[in-house]
Amino acid sequence: MLAAATACALSGCTGDIVAYDLPAQSARYTFEAETNGVRTAWQYTSAKPTKADTSELSPCMGDVLGSNPVACRPEPLIFLRYDLGLALDNTAKAGDMHEITVTGYYQERLTALPRVTSLKAEVSFDAGKTWRPSSIKADGKNTFTTKIKHPKRDQAANGVGLRITATDSEGNTVEQTLPTAYKLR
Repeated sequence: MLAAATACALSGCTGDIVAYDLPAQSARYTFEAETNGVRTAWQYTSAKPTKADTSELSPCMGDVLGSNPVACRPEPLIFLRYDLGLALDNTAKAGDMHEITVTGYYQERLTALPRVTSLKAEVSFDAGKTWRPSSIKADGKNTFTTKIKHPKRDQAANGVGLRITATDSEGNTVEQTLPTAYKLR
């Protein structure tokens, strides 16, 4: 982090540092992003920080550069990590049961970590026209598994789409849609 901050400072990339002021009162916010067709929408509750809430090992970039006059902290966004259990060619077997593991996690700089309390998985075999629920089993801290019954390959010509929704102990949520998470073989 320090090396990245130093490189940023030396190259003058102050435009890459994102900061925003929040009102003092707590409010509900929505943040949406789309990258390579993957859509993610977070809903979380936040307010203006009254004190910095980051570890010394991972400070806010503005603190390192000396350009941050107010307290900062990361927001409690839930991120999702997938173990899709795929073959080396990033495919899964058609017509078979397939298990996927999804783990919710947070930015390392967040000092008080909520716990992911629920996760819902939906699957699509027709490029997102229809979504079907998939059973979920809690499988450890912030980790869940789902088993998907794959159709025949010709019934999922565009591959398998996933839509995952997670909620944490603070009421924060994330919904992530992967239009084509993987293909069938």
